[in-house]
Amino acid sequence: MKERLNEYINENLKAIPRIKRRLSNYQTSKVDDYINESNKESHFQELLFKYIDDRALKDSDVYNKVHIDRRLFSKIRSDINYHPSKETVILLGLSLKLNEDEIDKLLNSASYSLPKNNIYDLIIRFCFIEGIYELKDVNDLLETYNCKLFS
Repeated sequence: MKERLNEYINENLKAIPRIKRRLSNYQTSKVDDYINESNKESHFQELLFKYIDDRALKDSDVYNKVHIDRRLFSKIRSDINYHPSKETVILLGLSLKLNEDEIDKLLNSASYSLPKNNIYDLIIRFCFIEGIYELKDVNDLLETYNCKLFS
């Protein structure tokens, strides 16, 4: 089974460059331009530290408020390739007291969102809309609806 999977992957990976070669230079150029433009959007770390600076907060103010480990926060600050969990992004948003638009932007910069089709995400979105930033209060709301709590 594993052998068949490897064969399948190798066959399909070989097909990818052929597809690109079949595209006209114009089409390829448009795709490349789109990718380059999209990569100019704020990366998670840039946006996070912009929010921290805008609020004139110290790093320790941010990570201590929501019980994020100092070493994890240091990794977020120093490793450009670090990809946070959705939970970490939400916790940072709570600590920074972001509004709904700001948390959406921060989540989006890390490739996450708060869709309006499940209870957990609706509760989290509600907290940002209503300015409910205390972890205990957020957890109380999550517990009321039998959702996973923040630790």
